[in-house]
Amino acid sequence: MSDAFDKVDFRSRDDSDTYLMWVEKYRPKSLDDVINQKEIIGPLKALVRRPQEMPHLLFAGPPGTGKTTVALCVAREIMGESWRDYTLELNASNERGIDTVRQRIKNFASYVDRAEGIPFRIILLDESDNMTSDAQTALRRIMEESHKTTRFILTANYSSNIIEPLQSRCAVFRFSRLLQDDVVQYLEWICKKEGLKSVKSALALIYETTEGDMRSALNMLQAASSMGDINNENTKKVTGLSGKAKVAEAIEIALEGDFSSARTRMIELLQVNGISEHDFIKFANDYLSKSKFSSSIEALEATAEADYRLLVGANPEIQLSAYLAQLAKIGKHSKL
Repeated sequence: MSDAFDKVDFRSRDDSDTYLMWVEKYRPKSLDDVINQKEIIGPLKALVRRPQEMPHLLFAGPPGTGKTTVALCVAREIMGESWRDYTLELNASNERGIDTVRQRIKNFASYVDRAEGIPFRIILLDESDNMTSDAQTALRRIMEESHKTTRFILTANYSSNIIEPLQSRCAVFRFSRLLQDDVVQYLEWICKKEGLKSVKSALALIYETTEGDMRSALNMLQAASSMGDINNENTKKVTGLSGKAKVAEAIEIALEGDFSSARTRMIELLQVNGISEHDFIKFANDYLSKSKFSSSIEALEATAEADYRLLVGANPEIQLSAYLAQLAKIGKHSKL
């Protein structure tokens, strides 16, 4: 167990929050509340104490490890109660083109604030590794031109997808996956706050399913709570309904050679369940890495190719259909 829990009194959190989503209701509001990541929190606290010396920031690491939460904590601690008025938050997966950079970001960054106690504006670009190369190049110029009035905080699952000129203009902080003990203890605390009984084995199953992704763990915990207490039976029902499990089913069907059924599952996941194409590939890769195809060069190449084509902006449904067709072909050949 990390000593993060020794320092944080969770009871001090504002109980007046009325968010329906536990992800927001229990999102840390200060750097002191952040679970683990102590190698990152210490240096950031030093920067927050001297905001004028703070460079642009790049938070890189797996999903659900606190990158966005920490960015919002930084904004809140530097600008106090008015932080929302001086912070622009964009999800680069949805607004990843050069027009967004030239219009929304440039306009916000060029505005000069004279409010007392506001050292600069903050632009938070979530999932910035999904921005196009042209958009990243344009962003580089804006970062140079607006450094006196604006600080950028970029988050990315894969820092390798951020062009080097952007990385070189940022202080890079690398987030690590949360440890099981930390996540389980936090989930236990939430269960107590919500008046739920829980068993550690059920909470451990949530951790194993979400692999250290706190956001997914909280969503799964809330889903399990709708069935009653957090026990093994209710938790197993929820983990079987997770997007990760459903993608695994689609990949398994494809590898059995049934392309048509796998494609139907994929379309349902994208259009009905709302799973993003990038999550589909990520979950597919997770499944393959634990299957008998983990050493299949053809399967790895097909996954890498699909991931690249999605990154450069190809049509998701077409590319994922082609990906499943490749897996179906691989699966059929393995039976010969």
